[in-house]
Amino acid sequence: MEGTADRQRLIAALQQVAAGDEAALQRLYDQTSAKLFGICLRILGDRSEAEDVLQDVYVTLWRRAGSFDPERGVSPVTWLAALTRNRAIDRLRAGKGHLHRPLDAIAEAADPSPLASETLERDQAYRQLSTCLGELEPEHAGYIRAAFFDGQTYASLAETAGAPLGTMKSWVRRALLRLRTCLEQ
Repeated sequence: MEGTADRQRLIAALQQVAAGDEAALQRLYDQTSAKLFGICLRILGDRSEAEDVLQDVYVTLWRRAGSFDPERGVSPVTWLAALTRNRAIDRLRAGKGHLHRPLDAIAEAADPSPLASETLERDQAYRQLSTCLGELEPEHAGYIRAAFFDGQTYASLAETAGAPLGTMKSWVRRALLRLRTCLEQ
């Protein structure tokens, strides 16, 4: 759900919500409510309770959006998921008698989203890869992106560049070696 563009849109929306922009809250809800509702439902096991907690999450978000700090390296989705999980657990602890699952079931409620530490590591690795790609010649960085991110073959790259296949393979190999050296630093 959270590529670089999505992440930037969520960060911008959170900043706009912090400034009191109701339309930004609606956009944020549209982009995140399904995932957050899933977290509530897994923990609470009751659709009505999950809906109540989700509403509480967005009311809290309206008041606390300014506490999100993108400089801390936590993604907006991770921050929102933690807020949601905490609200759902608080609801369980409040001792609502009509809940179907005991508090002990929280540990069994699997959350398929990555752990915050995994997300941080992935984000750091992505930033390092972006930095290292930026140090390559722009043309060669483009070949690396096309081959390894877009799935293009060496033959199609060579054809597009108007270069012999062997030359393209050499360019990519040298670029990969420079990229590996940069990533190992």
